[in-house]
Amino acid sequence: MRLVFASILIWFATLAMAQQDGIRATIDAQITAFERGDFGQAFEYASPYIQTMFGSSDQFETMVRSGYPMVLAPADVRYFDLTEEQGAYWQKVLFEDQAGATHLLEYQMIQIAGTWRINGVRFVPLGPSA
Repeated sequence: MRLVFASILIWFATLAMAQQDGIRATIDAQITAFERGDFGQAFEYASPYIQTMFGSSDQFETMVRSGYPMVLAPADVRYFDLTEEQGAYWQKVLFEDQAGATHLLEYQMIQIAGTWRINGVRFVPLGPSA
C-alpha cells in the first residue's frame, strides 16, 4: 500500500513539475519575442480570448507598451509561486526593469489542446521591503 501511495505522490509531483515547466517556457518564449520586438510572435502565446479582445498584434503591442513596459526588455526575471484557482493556473513572476525597479506580475495560464497560453496578466502589490 505504501508503494502505491508513494507512486501516486511521485506521479503528481512529476505532473506538477511538467505543468510548471510548460508554463514557464511559454512565458519565457513571450518575453524573448518581446525582446526581439516580434509582437506577432508574442501575440501567438496569448489565449484565443486575449487575441479576440485585442484583434491584432498591433493593438496588443500598444497595450503592452503602455501597460506593461517592464516585460519588453527586463534586466531580470524570477519565477515564484504557481497556484491554481478554479481551473486556471496563476504564475507569479518578478520583473526588474532597466531602471532597477521591481514589478510583480501574475500570469493567468490556461492549457488549450496541450499548449499553455497566457490568458491575462495582473499586477500584484509589492510589500514595503521589495
